Amino acid sequence: MRTQVAIIGAGPAGLLLGQLLYKAGVETVIIEQRSADYVLGRIRAGVLEQVTVDLLEQAGADARMNEEGLPHDGIELLFKGQRQRIDLYGLTGGKRVMVYGQTEVTRDLMDVRAAEGLTTIYEASNVQPIDFDTDHPKVRYEKDGQLHEIECDFIAGCDGFHGICRASAPKDKIKTFEKVYPFGWLGLLSDTPPVSHELIYANTERGFALCSQRSSTRSRYYLQVPLTDKVEDWSDEAFWEELKKRLDPEARANLVTGPSLEKSIAPLRSFVTEPMRFGRMFLAGDAAHIVPPTGAKGLNLAASDVGYLSQAFTEFYRDDSQDGIDRYSEQCLRRVWKAERFSWWMTSMLHNFPGEGEFNTKVQEAELDYIVHSEAGATSLAENYVGLPLV
Repeated sequence: MRTQVAIIGAGPAGLLLGQLLYKAGVETVIIEQRSADYVLGRIRAGVLEQVTVDLLEQAGADARMNEEGLPHDGIELLFKGQRQRIDLYGLTGGKRVMVYGQTEVTRDLMDVRAAEGLTTIYEASNVQPIDFDTDHPKVRYEKDGQLHEIECDFIAGCDGFHGICRASAPKDKIKTFEKVYPFGWLGLLSDTPPVSHELIYANTERGFALCSQRSSTRSRYYLQVPLTDKVEDWSDEAFWEELKKRLDPEARANLVTGPSLEKSIAPLRSFVTEPMRFGRMFLAGDAAHIVPPTGAKGLNLAASDVGYLSQAFTEFYRDDSQDGIDRYSEQCLRRVWKAERFSWWMTSMLHNFPGEGEFNTKVQEAELDYIVHSEAGATSLAENYVGLPLV
């Protein structure tokens, strides 16, 4: 098989890249080691920046998002028992975020790709990017007991944190930066109406909590828990009772509980790979960086990577220009590190850190108090939360 761009990974990053390139007249094949059902079964974030919304529109995958997504003009910070609103829309000149689950984004991108009859190879095993340090890279994989090879001009590594693409990069040419946080997030998904029409980020003496949502009838809640906790330790009833203790009286009274559709614990880490290009192989999304979910940046960073990469490939084929390709890593990393900083800052401000003591708590409260009572402080949070523009 021969294609122009071989994309490894059929998550939202790989699918979005494939659709953007299709719209630009660039041929792609997507190779995914898991089944389509498995990919759709991943429960992930659901807050989309304007950049991500615009790219989904450009890809022709925005119809259901525009119909079912929930535009949000603000968020609420809960600390010292009271909620304070950050007016994202007013502080950023009319920018907002869209609440729409990553599972739904993935489904929409799968549907538009299938409607165009484009090639996606699921359940491919032993996937290997090879010869990416030459002008003739290839992707080799096994399917149904047979060995296959795809010749291509470029390889896009959109296969996640545990994928083969970053692992295949030369060890002497790659550098990683990592911070592991001493707690995790216990998440619960339920078919219950959200406790509030906007997200609530809570800093409490019992630990962080987040009240989020996927739709007007489906909610997603999170609790900060020790890394030693296991999902089996938490019944639905125990989760709801602990969440109530971390909410203000009004939210507690409005909380509707119900059986969990999904429950899991995710560790938190900050992680960056430099560079994001190795010859003719390019890393995008979780393959290159991970952020704590506190700042709602993971999916949005992946989308911005793909935005830069699709433009670079389009310029290469349309204009015979390699400028975008050569600047890809630098452009992405400048944005990545800003998102890493913001996500680290939000995490540091809102969570209980073991062993830090009352001094740290007082500093967090002072930081939160400054943000909600300073237009400059609130604007800084708002600008980063709605997302910085692609440059």
